[in-house]
Amino acid sequence: MTSDPSDALTDLQSARERPLEGRFALVFGALALLIGVIHLYFNTLSVMSDIWRSALHFGMFGLVAALLYPLARPKSPTLRRGVLILDVLLGFASVGVAIYLIFGETALYDRNASFVTSDWIAAGLAILIILELARRCAGWFIPALIIIALSYVVIWGAWIEGVFHFPGLSWETLLRRSYFGEEGMFGPIARISWSFVFMFILFGAFLMQSGASAFIVRLARAAAGRLTGGPGLIAVLASGLMGSVTGSAVANTVSTGSVTIPLMKRSGFPPRFAGGVEAAASTGGQLMPPVMGAGAFVMATFTQISYLHIVAVSIIPAFLYFFSVGIFVRIEAQKQGLVPHPNDSEKLVHVLKEGWTYLLPILVLILMLAWGRTPTFAAGVATLSVVALSWASGTRMGSAAIVKATTRALRTMTQTAILLIAIGLVVNVIGMTGVGNTFSLMITGWAGGSLLLTILLIALASLVIGMGLPVTAAYIVLATLAAPALTSLIQDGEIIRMLMAGVSAPDAQAMLSLVAPELDPSLPMSAELARSVLESLPAEMRPMLTTSLMPAEAITATVLSAHLIIFWLSQDSNVTPPVALAAFAAATIAESPPMRTGLMSWKLAKGLYLVPLLFAYTSIVSAPPLTLLWITICAGLSFVAIAGALEGWLEGRLSSAARAALVVAGLIALPVWPIAWISAVGGALALALLFRAQITKLRLQ
Repeated sequence: MTSDPSDALTDLQSARERPLEGRFALVFGALALLIGVIHLYFNTLSVMSDIWRSALHFGMFGLVAALLYPLARPKSPTLRRGVLILDVLLGFASVGVAIYLIFGETALYDRNASFVTSDWIAAGLAILIILELARRCAGWFIPALIIIALSYVVIWGAWIEGVFHFPGLSWETLLRRSYFGEEGMFGPIARISWSFVFMFILFGAFLMQSGASAFIVRLARAAAGRLTGGPGLIAVLASGLMGSVTGSAVANTVSTGSVTIPLMKRSGFPPRFAGGVEAAASTGGQLMPPVMGAGAFVMATFTQISYLHIVAVSIIPAFLYFFSVGIFVRIEAQKQGLVPHPNDSEKLVHVLKEGWTYLLPILVLILMLAWGRTPTFAAGVATLSVVALSWASGTRMGSAAIVKATTRALRTMTQTAILLIAIGLVVNVIGMTGVGNTFSLMITGWAGGSLLLTILLIALASLVIGMGLPVTAAYIVLATLAAPALTSLIQDGEIIRMLMAGVSAPDAQAMLSLVAPELDPSLPMSAELARSVLESLPAEMRPMLTTSLMPAEAITATVLSAHLIIFWLSQDSNVTPPVALAAFAAATIAESPPMRTGLMSWKLAKGLYLVPLLFAYTSIVSAPPLTLLWITICAGLSFVAIAGALEGWLEGRLSSAARAALVVAGLIALPVWPIAWISAVGGALALALLFRAQITKLRLQ
């Protein structure tokens, strides 16, 4: 491996960023180092209030974004200097409004939150700046969304009738809540940005700079190079390992794909398939513990469930996703007649012997989390361990490498920071207007109480929202809007099962007797009767019934299941046309048609839609080991059968009848049915069909 594959990301970014060269590169490197040190201080020693840290975080990254994403890219040197001056002024204005909040917050509340002229200017300027920076980073979608949301509060919300009617607030109230408020642009989403997200992006940048990206590809080649479809499996393994650290499907696609896609093409995989595999696998990187991109930290904040718990329950679902992609790779390799070449890959022991030090920082991170340290502290210690352990390897990190790593982190983080702060304005509007509750009720009404239909509606909404928002922002918006309705439906399903078995809790019996005095709640009910009784219960009594019937651990599991469903579905915009950002990046490397590559990646990433069904209909996030093993085996057999049916191949070409049988077996084997033996029958049928295909293959040889 002659170069670090992650350098390809730098090449991709350079196409739309101001080039880091000459004096600008020196200034940017110094700025990156300074911002990195300040954020380490924020997350370790600082006792500053969260809103002040969030404001300074915005000021620093506002300055960086203004410099990194220029207003224009004119060819004339004179015009370029003029644009640079405007960008610098915008950057310093970002710093100015951040500093104003720190010095003006106390004075504002001393005046009983009454605005003076300077407050109007600072608050209005802050919103205008974030609109412009969001436009530069990601186009017009997010600024338009913010403008629609803010204007709804003060203008057109009062004009419309129906469930979305909102009487309105004054401009002063809106600006105060957006700029000075604890839930506005410097609220919880911004806190997530300067704490969890920044620290783990910094850790990932240091790990990649140390040479870990090249080691990960070598490790994947050694582990999978001798298997059927080895180059494709290498992409699956490498992208899963690296994607967890980078936290970006597109960055993962470009960095890992610059090595794995040419490798797949040389081995005989079609270009669009090679690109599709890399995009699908890179998308799964954000589902892979221990980092899981930025979404896991947002989820921990939203649900108040520990980050470590979220990571722990995500291991098996992530394995199932990558297993599903690997099945497609193996089938395609067999269809193309590709055979493994043992001499093409290194021995695993040799690779581990040379690069074991690259795994230690991840081990340090896991141990810190297991010992109860906060994720930010764990990430800080793991980052320092990268530098320390680099001296035990062949790539010692000196001052130049540290500056380069912080520069890489800053470039990766800038867009994320700006967009998270921007989307905080939208989330604030959703909260203070009650739109989130209204939308949840609408989803429930549209779906008619059907959990499956609700999931399909959320999947459609995630695809539409994902056309204009990055994955993390899409998850934030969807979780704010749809998580309450989805959680309620999952809990309703659990309660119905309990009613069908008979209720023994006295409090629950008393509540049920109020709506159905003719029934004895201690006796088993039919599914229809249980649903009817539950629907008859007043809305204000539902939470009380849930609390009386379900243990706290079970309630936590339903909340986590709902958020994991939304989190997984939010990833689909990376691989689903017409957007498919990761797939289009892979198509560029593979030199294949973007739309065809996108459709291929969408097919290969079917796990994004199947695994959420497991969250909804099984206890995969809370099951004991034997039950979890049962769910995993049934789901794995289901995925094999469905992949074989889609491809028309399972150890050999399949007839139409065999494909139809595999479809039936795959759907029945999926462990989402209320009676366990149904999945057992489907799994046995899938296993029998697989065994038959293997016997047929042996006879033909």
